[in-house]
Amino acid sequence: MTTPSATAPPQARQIAMVAVLVPVLAALALWAFAWPATRTAPRDLPLGVAGPAAAAAPLTQQLQRQQGAFEIHRYADEAAARDAIEDRAVYGAVVATPQGPKLLTASAAGPVVAQLLQQAVRSQAPEGRAVPTVDVVPAPEADPRGAALGASVLPLAIAGVAAGSLVTLRRLRGIRAAVTLVVIAVFVGTVAAALTHSWLGVLTGNWWVEAGALGLSTLAVSATVAGLAALLGPAGIGVGALSMVLLGNPFSGVTSAPQLLPEPVGAIGQLLPPGAGGSLLRSVSFFDGARAFGPALTLAVWVALGLTAVVLGALRRGRRSPTVAERPAVLPEAAPVG
Repeated sequence: MTTPSATAPPQARQIAMVAVLVPVLAALALWAFAWPATRTAPRDLPLGVAGPAAAAAPLTQQLQRQQGAFEIHRYADEAAARDAIEDRAVYGAVVATPQGPKLLTASAAGPVVAQLLQQAVRSQAPEGRAVPTVDVVPAPEADPRGAALGASVLPLAIAGVAAGSLVTLRRLRGIRAAVTLVVIAVFVGTVAAALTHSWLGVLTGNWWVEAGALGLSTLAVSATVAGLAALLGPAGIGVGALSMVLLGNPFSGVTSAPQLLPEPVGAIGQLLPPGAGGSLLRSVSFFDGARAFGPALTLAVWVALGLTAVVLGALRRGRRSPTVAERPAVLPEAAPVG
């Protein structure tokens, strides 16, 4: 019989553990979400300068005075600068014209960045002179501030965590688990494209390509969570959820740009599925797939590693479990005689 004194110490330790763990997680969440938001500023933000060398040189010098803010790319004329923006090589460009500087932006690449460029260029212009601005790749009318695109990252991450957790909790193993994760991702991508493209109109690219990007983003998260669970046990679900939601979402830079986040947060975010998925979705929806290979490859690597871990975890579990022939036979107890 268990006495109250025997159970009290373990219960006290559990209470103390929870009392410490929850504030730590809350502090981590506040740091992950609030710190990058309060340190938003351009850091080597790709920006073009176009026009004749004599006219473009003063513009380049003015922009370079903001040390570390911009990564300057030179272009011969406005047409070349427009091509670079549409190719996602730069976020915008300043064109030297006889009438003064002209700004090219791409609000589809990030409305926050477009506004920042307008402020930076106008502050360098002579007082009282307006700077004409042309939005080369505008954001969709249904989402001019990019809020819907930014808000899509967290639901996809949550869907991926939920899929990986449910597959684990339902004790699906190996190939069955991998196939189930792929099927779930296909359905999530289809439903998400129907909502964001067909209903809300916040995505404007090829419907099927967008559905594929949404599904791939979900699969990268779900496969990672399920793979960690297969290797680490139930604790793997927590590790996967924290890394994808608590770090991947605020580090993604989807609501602004990776180059606006503190270093190395922006780079780390692009290596995680939420950040790579957001960049891929922006490319295929607004820029005809420009610069989509990098984030697509990142997601594919996460998928491959996650599904491999799912299969290896099942094989390792199978080796540990003895077969029926290997299990020692249980002899029946001898019945008393007499």
